[in-house]
Amino acid sequence: ANYQTIGNARRLASTHALVFLEHSNGVVEPASLSALAAASQLSSGNDEGKVTGIVIGSKQEVEKVLPAVKKLPGLSSVLHSSSDLYSPPLPETLTPLFKSVLADKKYTHFFSAHSSAAKSVLPRVAAVLDLPAVSDITSLTHSSSDDSTTFTRPIYAGNAIATVRAGKEIPLKIVTVRATSFTPLSSSSSSSGDVEAKEVQAVEENGDLTKHLETTLSTSDRPDLGVAKKVVSGGRALKNKETFDKTLEPLAEVLGAAVGASRAAVDAGYADNSLQVGQTGKIVAPELYMAIGISGAIQHLAGMKDSKMIVAINKDPDAPIFQVADVGLVGDLFDIVPELTEKLK
Repeated sequence: ANYQTIGNARRLASTHALVFLEHSNGVVEPASLSALAAASQLSSGNDEGKVTGIVIGSKQEVEKVLPAVKKLPGLSSVLHSSSDLYSPPLPETLTPLFKSVLADKKYTHFFSAHSSAAKSVLPRVAAVLDLPAVSDITSLTHSSSDDSTTFTRPIYAGNAIATVRAGKEIPLKIVTVRATSFTPLSSSSSSSGDVEAKEVQAVEENGDLTKHLETTLSTSDRPDLGVAKKVVSGGRALKNKETFDKTLEPLAEVLGAAVGASRAAVDAGYADNSLQVGQTGKIVAPELYMAIGISGAIQHLAGMKDSKMIVAINKDPDAPIFQVADVGLVGDLFDIVPELTEKLK
């Protein structure tokens, strides 16, 4: 199935990736654009690989985002499926649709961002198709000669890198992508005009298995933590929520930065769970990351050590955070941060 015979010559078959494009309020999620960039890397040399995006939601949601999706660089075509059952998207309702779409076996890869939704959906899809899945990849290379794809992914909180090879015996490679490791394609790399869009019949199954009760969103004027170019994070040393906000908010304001927090600060109630940076929180890689009152536990480092510039402020000179920091300042954060904020103004 991986080769096409032309006369006496045998030509290698091309790759064809399906990319799950998540969206919100008519905008494709930045992490999904990174997954699209990863899928686009499959094509190499003479391999003219195809990349198909799939958009799912209610009729109104799909109609709102589809015009932008058809213009995305790197896409060869777009599939879309609409149903009230898909809004909001739940693993139980999306899995039958993906199973149906992937059943014709024309796809060689299935990509998604390593998002909360995908971490629920893709393992289910892999299970019903009786296939393995590779999660949180940071790089990939594809070999057309033997139809294998080799991925790297962090393990042990980022202290080791595993190299995983999915060979031709795995007909469909199911993959989630670490967004910070793949830069979205620029619009200049797009072909002119919109790509073809095709509607896929909704598979309305499992609607009674799980009921969505409500979505609670934390609103903020700050940049989104996952994509911000500057992040100011605080730890347990900030004592309480009032002090956390009073100390970090002015600095974040003057820098135009997002606010983050260590797990210890989140568990103590200083900050919302959506602000947690680390192995069990968000993985970020901004231009500037300021760790204030954060000791630097291995789980926190796993979420921010790829930042371009790391600045640490801590009164403990032996804090592990200084081992990864580009700039370190030993001292009392309650003296340093207000002074730094005033000078930046």
